[in-house]
Amino acid sequence: MVVDSTEHKSSLKQYFPQFCAATTGTLFAISDGMTYGWTAPYIPYLISNESHIVTTKSETEWLETCLLIGALCGLPLTIYSVDRFGRKKSLLFASITIFVAWVLIAFADRMLYLFIARFLSGMAGDMAFVAAPMYMAEMADQQIRGFLSGIIYIMVHIGSLVVYCFGPFTPFYVTPLIGSAVVITQLSVFTFMPETPYYLMYKNRREEARKALEYFKPYCDIDKELDEISTSLAKQKADKGRMQDLVLVKSNRRAIVIMTILNTGQHLLGYTVILMNLHIILESAGSIYMESSHAAILFAGIMLISAIFSSLQVDKYGRKVLLIISSVSSAMCLLAIAIYFHLKSTGIDVLPVSWIPIVSVMVYGAFFKIGVGMVPIIVTAEIFPSNMKAFGMTIADAMFIIGGIVGIQIYQRMAGPLGIHVPFYFFGCWGFFVAIFTHFFIPETKGKSLDEIQSLLKGEGKIVRDNNTAVVT
Repeated sequence: MVVDSTEHKSSLKQYFPQFCAATTGTLFAISDGMTYGWTAPYIPYLISNESHIVTTKSETEWLETCLLIGALCGLPLTIYSVDRFGRKKSLLFASITIFVAWVLIAFADRMLYLFIARFLSGMAGDMAFVAAPMYMAEMADQQIRGFLSGIIYIMVHIGSLVVYCFGPFTPFYVTPLIGSAVVITQLSVFTFMPETPYYLMYKNRREEARKALEYFKPYCDIDKELDEISTSLAKQKADKGRMQDLVLVKSNRRAIVIMTILNTGQHLLGYTVILMNLHIILESAGSIYMESSHAAILFAGIMLISAIFSSLQVDKYGRKVLLIISSVSSAMCLLAIAIYFHLKSTGIDVLPVSWIPIVSVMVYGAFFKIGVGMVPIIVTAEIFPSNMKAFGMTIADAMFIIGGIVGIQIYQRMAGPLGIHVPFYFFGCWGFFVAIFTHFFIPETKGKSLDEIQSLLKGEGKIVRDNNTAVVT
């Protein structure tokens, strides 16, 4: 089939405002990715003799956990902020908080300042990772919603790559300087973007919603779009959202179960453990083929490329296929790492095959990001109705945080006394569980409107399209 280049250019042009909003609205994620990966290069520095801060091993473990505790404590503020002040203002407030955290890290001369900074970063990251997917889902055309929602993870991995590239080789203050510059850029640009039409209509600000739609979707029939949003919100407002509805309403209950498995699944597949401890894990493997600092840079680069690939393909192949391929492939890589460390712990000479952990980590990074590491944040923003979106996405985010804490604790408590292979066996088995769950329980949301997705979750039947009109059968 021959594609009309004029039509293609026109398509790119009509979506450009949405792309600009998505890009500038997720710049914070570069800084957040730097924060997440910060411990990998800096824990070895902090416990070394060259450190400017006296640090114990137990304190470095708290540096990892403190970030997630901050995120957990930030949940009540997140619930209140995204509905009271809006998605856009919540993102801007989160960016200001992250900026304060970077300033604290740059001037820290005691561990207390690092703990406070990590705690604040966790709170800000929690708010941003709830507000950003809501912003993307509510302003994006459904044809590119998956791609735009995936940009946030591309930004995260740009951040991870930056901290792995600069962390081991530059002075302590350089990384905070870069992180601060990123959030200042977002504050300077994203401030001028509109709030989402959905939120504005939800607050009965129709004229502002009209102006937002004229910016985001100048190609559509504005009045028709406003009427559709109004109808959808009216249906959802008829049953005003209550916290207990997450359990009492079938579609919400199913959405919560889905997000609990997907969001905890990311961490129980070893993502946080590997990202925060990559240098130490690779050094423990005793590989003679590549320095851990160089391998970390390659790992971050692979994950970035994989995230870009996934964001481009998620609207083509759908969510379920990518999730299943990703979870099975990641599980196999984790089991390979587990077997390597298991053999090493028994005294077997593994030096000739010490390339296995490095290759497994790289393949893991590639496959994890095409599905399990990308799709959940897209699905999260799609499967909750507007009147429950703040509650639902915040609870889903809580599951993400709790999964991170559990994953880190499993690693820290098992790796020392039992051997590093034990937690990796657990992470690998969890990957197969996620694949089975996805196949039998998660509906495909590709190309569906937010209203159609609610119909699927309620079990009202399949969506059939006739001349671009959706009909529930």
